[in-house]
Amino acid sequence: MNWFSVLAKNDWKTHFILWNSNAALAHYLPCLRRSLHNGDFNIHPLVKEAMESRKPVVALESTIVTHGMPYPQNLSMAREVEEIVRANGCVPATIGILNGHIHVGLQDEELDTLGTAKDVVKVSRRDFPYVLSQGLSGGTTVSGTMIVAHKARIPVFVTGGIGGVHRGGEKTLDVSADLTELSRTPVAVISAGVKSVLDIGRTLEYLETQGVCVATFGKSREFPAFFSHQSGFQAPYQVQDENAAAQLIARSITLKLGSGVLIAVPCPTHEAASGELIEKAIQQALDEAQGKKITGKELTPFLLQRVNELSGGESLKSNIALIKNNAIVGSRIAVALNRLQRGQGGRGSLSQNENTPSVPRPVVIGGINIDIIAKAKAAAIKDGGQTNPSTVRQSFGGVGKNLADCLSRLGKMPVFISVMGKDEHSESVLRHCRHMDMRGVLQLKGRNTATYCAVITGTGELTFGLGDMEIHQQITEQYVSQFKENLCLAPVICIDGNVPVSTIEYICQIAREHQLAVYYEPTDVNKASKPFLSESWRGLTCISPNFRELRAISQTLGNPVPTDLPSKMEDIIKTAIALVYPLLRGLHCVVVTLGQHGVLLCGRSKGGSVSLHPQTCSENGTEELRAVHYPALPVPTEEIVNVSGAGDSLMAGIIAGLLAGEDTDHCVRMGLLSASLSLRSYEPVSPLINSTSVSLARLKAQRWPVAKIWKLS
Repeated sequence: MNWFSVLAKNDWKTHFILWNSNAALAHYLPCLRRSLHNGDFNIHPLVKEAMESRKPVVALESTIVTHGMPYPQNLSMAREVEEIVRANGCVPATIGILNGHIHVGLQDEELDTLGTAKDVVKVSRRDFPYVLSQGLSGGTTVSGTMIVAHKARIPVFVTGGIGGVHRGGEKTLDVSADLTELSRTPVAVISAGVKSVLDIGRTLEYLETQGVCVATFGKSREFPAFFSHQSGFQAPYQVQDENAAAQLIARSITLKLGSGVLIAVPCPTHEAASGELIEKAIQQALDEAQGKKITGKELTPFLLQRVNELSGGESLKSNIALIKNNAIVGSRIAVALNRLQRGQGGRGSLSQNENTPSVPRPVVIGGINIDIIAKAKAAAIKDGGQTNPSTVRQSFGGVGKNLADCLSRLGKMPVFISVMGKDEHSESVLRHCRHMDMRGVLQLKGRNTATYCAVITGTGELTFGLGDMEIHQQITEQYVSQFKENLCLAPVICIDGNVPVSTIEYICQIAREHQLAVYYEPTDVNKASKPFLSESWRGLTCISPNFRELRAISQTLGNPVPTDLPSKMEDIIKTAIALVYPLLRGLHCVVVTLGQHGVLLCGRSKGGSVSLHPQTCSENGTEELRAVHYPALPVPTEEIVNVSGAGDSLMAGIIAGLLAGEDTDHCVRMGLLSASLSLRSYEPVSPLINSTSVSLARLKAQRWPVAKIWKLS
């Protein structure tokens, strides 16, 4: 068939079928498939856990962040949409490309990178091979996001609006790859229809020819015109609610048609922009684009930006509103579809207990705080009522939160059990902790979220702290018992000193019954001795006190303790060993944190290395007690910003290494590297901590001070 005869007849269906032939793109697929099965394909731990435990996940695109909206509205919108997805019972998976790696789910700092960078590529199907091979970063379009979502087995994808046939396409042959992707990739796309700068009628006709099922959501079959409700065109079908939409998607998947489903959701009535105003702006923007000869993938971003300018910001306001609305509808559809796929048909809430695990995960039980950090500019704090020149910052801490935060960043997504108020602080906490699994955090009305104020010298030493921690008493045995199945399957349980004594005793009892590994972080001198008020402590595997906390624990047990703290390094280590020795009659190991002097690891050893877990001891060889001193990585005083989370980062790094099956030396050095990063961060746990910055390659590249070994028996 001759192209000119096709165009002369205005035979759009035949023209687009020829123009978007699968054969023309077949040579791109092998490169993409390879990237999806090696290190180029990174799934966020929270997304991975959700998929493994068959919880609903919603895919989100990233070109709306990189090319669709101006900064900073793009980032605030993206974060709000992710929160909406979480609030409606799903896990968000924003898809993007960073330095040649496909990411399914983005960390907060990765989203910042895409949202502020100027050189990111708009990535559709055709662009994957080049962007990945060149190590570039990019925002995925509807087409690109559909491909990755399908490969990751995410069936529902929420976006603003899809691409389509451009106005005047009979001359330019400009049609979006989104349309052909819908015809060959079985993902349900929840959108506000087709962007109104496009030819909606011809787009619907093309989708019909390609066999794509299109339905509007709600009471009308009127196909939405993106910013407004009315386009003048009817959709082939209509679904009244999320359950009907889920049934439609489920049937499409079951039939294995190989094509997607488009659910068009009208913008909320009170947010819809005037159709007449928008159409006038579109016509002017099109004329300007033609005059400037703007075509191809640069056209739609130009039109959307210009329409927003010409409408006085009305189109952007409406755009944000419709995306949020799509997220609500799409998440509810994903929940309903998930219920159908798990054989839980019918209406209502999920019947499965959300706390029931399908894969073993570490469990962290402890406090979460609002931290106010006041760091004096001078090396010493002057008392007597005068004001010390300082820098004061607010951050988010709590020992339990810090442990769970660092473990999450290192890819060991724990179940985090804690309590906070439902107050002015709680929403900020949840936003900050969006990379963590916060479903085990109980929110209580009428209670204050825990608040902690730390006063630190100019050299980074903690002088004293003030805390409103009463709410931590609500981490009760009754609440924690709801997670008993998680506890019994956990490879490691971490508890901190904020947890009430009765809850600690409950955890230790379960540990003894099920032979579980429990790691106790004492938190501070006043709370360090909680497990040691009874025989509960014998249910612990390991504790990680600093020198003062170790002395308080020994005193509680009636063991002799020094009156004064030693100052010389050699005396500190010898005294610490003497205090630890009686504890090893019940504990497997003790990690004494020594601040700038590093860490002293004391415990049972077979074959020369102190083990961090009873199961890591080799079967051969005679067991003995040893202590190993690992010096800290040197951090210049002027680079130390915050010491409040360094010890927690140390223990989280050690535990992450343990969970990864690393040997003791690697585990401890993972902890020391994590601690050195957090010392340089205003946050208690550095956002720079991840599986790349704290990896075996980084450990091997680092020059480590020599560790010294003592034999205790």
